[in-house]
Amino acid sequence: GATGLAGSTYSLVDYNRTGVPLLEIVSEADISSPEEARAYMEELRNIVRYLDICDGNLEEGSLRCDANISIRPVGQKELGTKAEIKNMNSFRALQRALEYEVERQIEVVESGGRVVQETRLWNEAEGITVSMRSKEEAHDYRYFPEPDLVPLEIDSDWVNRLRESMPELPEQKRQRYLHKLGLSEYDASVIVESLEMAKFFDRVVELDTNVKAAVNWLMGDITAYLKDKKVSIQDTKLTPENLVEMIELIDKGVISNNIAKKMITPLLEKGGSPKNMVEEQGMSSITDENAIREMIQNVLINNESEVQKYKSGKPQLFGFFVGQVMKATKGRAQPEVVNKILKEELEK
Repeated sequence: GATGLAGSTYSLVDYNRTGVPLLEIVSEADISSPEEARAYMEELRNIVRYLDICDGNLEEGSLRCDANISIRPVGQKELGTKAEIKNMNSFRALQRALEYEVERQIEVVESGGRVVQETRLWNEAEGITVSMRSKEEAHDYRYFPEPDLVPLEIDSDWVNRLRESMPELPEQKRQRYLHKLGLSEYDASVIVESLEMAKFFDRVVELDTNVKAAVNWLMGDITAYLKDKKVSIQDTKLTPENLVEMIELIDKGVISNNIAKKMITPLLEKGGSPKNMVEEQGMSSITDENAIREMIQNVLINNESEVQKYKSGKPQLFGFFVGQVMKATKGRAQPEVVNKILKEELEK
């Protein structure tokens, strides 16, 4: 501690942030709602991640945000006195803090008071902002040139070269997914949200597969698994090549969707070839109509009372029979074939 250095003949220097650059971005005063501010910060986080210059984690302090906020009456152009809000370490906290501060300033003005220019801290536990210090004017900061830093001239040609060398950014990728691949706004946004997921998906697209099916798997079972295990797709054993191989097995009728759903978790946890998995574990679909018809007939014989109820006006039992057939075949029977033959047998 400090007392331990009293009377010391030396000083200590903290090199904790040595070599770590600080990038500060100042936005114009054209954000008009807490929701828009949150969306802006989320997009900014995606950009720094795509550029690989920061992990963008607000919770860890890698990305920080202070917000200057002021209000004005409807129809008035000039903004009121601003307050700066600090200590917002999540996107949720950012939105909540701004929502609270808007209401606080409105209440101050409507009660005849005056908004004070100050710095306020967001108290997450209580859901309020509290005054930290009065805000100085620019001249109070006593700005002066840093004598040890050489002036940096920003050359327009250099800026253009940097711009041309940049990777595809989130919004560009989102638009490509929407207009070239036909994804929905929601699906495109969710995939773009994670750089790892976007890279995975782009590789799947390169492999020239059923894009719609790939999106359904990524947005459905795969995302559910990732959320449940609290991991990213790069933390799993699943590869784009293996996902494409599984989709092709479904499209060719080698396996059913039900079998694929049972297969996806092992692929995520252990990896491997879906084709080999089908061969080794006997997971291929049963497509032989005679074999399926025989199984259906056995199910109907073993459930005569349900058959009578179905024929007496309870069509909802059709799903029960399908379930029994799928249970008997361990999910390997092709659902389309089962539905067709089951209808034929029940109409006899």
